[in-house]
Amino acid sequence: MPLSLRTSLALLTLAATVMACSKTLPPAPEENSLLDGPIEGLSAADQARFLRGDEAFGEIFTSTSGLGPLFVAAQCASCHPGDGKGSPFVRFTRFGQADTTGNTYLAQGGPQLQHKALPGYSPEVLPAGATSTDLIAPAVTGLGYLDAVSDADLIALADPQDLDGDGISGRPHFNRIPDYAQLRPESVELNGMYICRIGKKGAAYDLLHQTAEAYNQDMGVTSIFSPIDPLSGLEQDPEVTMQTINDVVGYLKTLKAPIQRNPEKAEVIAGGEIFGEIGCDGCHTPVLQTGSSPIVQLDHVEFYPYSDLLLHDMGPGLDDGYTEGYATTAEWRTPPLWGLGLSRDAQGGSYFLLHDGRALSIEQAIEMHEGEGQQSADAFEALSGADQDLLIEFLESL
Repeated sequence: MPLSLRTSLALLTLAATVMACSKTLPPAPEENSLLDGPIEGLSAADQARFLRGDEAFGEIFTSTSGLGPLFVAAQCASCHPGDGKGSPFVRFTRFGQADTTGNTYLAQGGPQLQHKALPGYSPEVLPAGATSTDLIAPAVTGLGYLDAVSDADLIALADPQDLDGDGISGRPHFNRIPDYAQLRPESVELNGMYICRIGKKGAAYDLLHQTAEAYNQDMGVTSIFSPIDPLSGLEQDPEVTMQTINDVVGYLKTLKAPIQRNPEKAEVIAGGEIFGEIGCDGCHTPVLQTGSSPIVQLDHVEFYPYSDLLLHDMGPGLDDGYTEGYATTAEWRTPPLWGLGLSRDAQGGSYFLLHDGRALSIEQAIEMHEGEGQQSADAFEALSGADQDLLIEFLESL
């Protein structure tokens, strides 16, 4: 049956509209310009878990679904926009004491200050005598790679006595871990403690440890892993399922690593050479390798985080007077530099670097390095303006 004139005109109009829209739609972003997205080649089961975890990561909790009554944020994604760094506008506060004898403020709401509250409740205030530190959330991309590095490799990178005399004495963070932690293959134990590497001071053992505590301390949501209500200090029924926690852990494990941009550009290559010449690679180790992993894409693979995952004393300027686990107040786990150039996209168009976002540019962040980073900071200051520009271009390519 021939089409009616009206139908024919409608089809022509639709075709013209589709063609017009195809000409006006923006091109898809380059993969190396995005922080989120899965590792390539995941199995169907891992892909399904990634999607479930992605959805859970963006879930907004309310009073009826377990939020609070005291909390910092209502969803994971609000602190890690686009899986990137947080900003000072959504910072969080940890509190405790300045030594490594253990946090004596856990019964008073520690280690995290819940500065928001549901109606009818009062936000927490810092207990008298507690030391505190303000932090911004790190990017979460590539965490599965960091989680899978073997203990033996981290120990091999360590030089706690600075035996090579280079002024850098990184050490692994041996800390006590929760009962539910799933030990890595060939994990190393020392006096009942194990190597931790997740978080600003590397106090969390793995992504399960980090995720369960984030649900509890950030959102006031209890789970089978972390069942204590931050307000009452009493054990509660889980407000989020074990399946959801495991899905979020799976999501974090299989987020892709940030992809370097313009690696073949002459200026980027030159900047990378300067990076090594002034000793930045003494802590920001360019290449690591994962150990054994049940996820094929994470099993014994080389990756480029620009971190040794060790604790380093960064001097008085970055001493925050607070410790987690057995890190001292001036010690920080080396933050990975991958994704650095994309940080501004998640931070509203501006850089907020270092643990609390105090550095507003890469140059400022370098200049604030003291302690084990002082030699590299001094060497950066001694570079010509042109060489400083090359180094910054390299760092922004990561």
